[in-house]
Amino acid sequence: MKLKVIMPITSNVFNEEIKEEVKHYVGSNDSLDVENLNYGPASIESEFDEAMAVPDILNKVKKAQAEGFDGVVIDCFGDPGVNAARELVDIPVCGGFEPAMQIALGLGKNIGIVTVLPNVVSMIQDLISKMGIEKRVKSIRYVNIPVLDLGDKQKLEDELFNQSLEAIKSDHVHVIVLGCTGMMGMAHNLMRRLKEAGYDVPVVDPAFAAVTMVRSYVQMGLKHSRLTYMTPPVKPYSWWGN
Repeated sequence: MKLKVIMPITSNVFNEEIKEEVKHYVGSNDSLDVENLNYGPASIESEFDEAMAVPDILNKVKKAQAEGFDGVVIDCFGDPGVNAARELVDIPVCGGFEPAMQIALGLGKNIGIVTVLPNVVSMIQDLISKMGIEKRVKSIRYVNIPVLDLGDKQKLEDELFNQSLEAIKSDHVHVIVLGCTGMMGMAHNLMRRLKEAGYDVPVVDPAFAAVTMVRSYVQMGLKHSRLTYMTPPVKPYSWWGN
């Protein structure tokens, strides 16, 4: 399988780390490429950021199909441009939110999300509503760390532990979902620390979930339904500078 991971930001600061991490999730015969945007935001932490990222995300998805990739991961928990991309191409496309929540729903009754900043909470609430799982998601908390500052791994792990513990104790959460794909590599240690604190609960890494979901679709010979994601009608499009 040829997998393309699109970083929906203009910085390449996460590319090598993602490549190294995702290697553990794919098979020995799979090939992987990670590509960031040429145009868009430095990180996605608002509706505006997301809107600015989508046009080049769609360009990269279309290019991935033309280059023979079998599936695409748009590496962001906000699923920016995912539905539009599914209309555009005939290969599986997943973002971070939908696969992580589908996996979490099978692991326990009450789901809690721990994300980066308060700015993205309403965006996550919209995704929850769109997926129709409002009754299962009991908590959305945040570590109050911007995406581009997630490189301080110890600080991130400590804040994730504190917020996850509060979600379990105060919000009666049974499964934790990491609410940013930039939190890669945190799930294992977080599960261990929660178990040591007396709570044996699963922690879902959204990047891992997305890669696994796309890989499963490809292996099963499935792609998204054209009755849901209909091909856009042919028409002229104009852009700035045209």
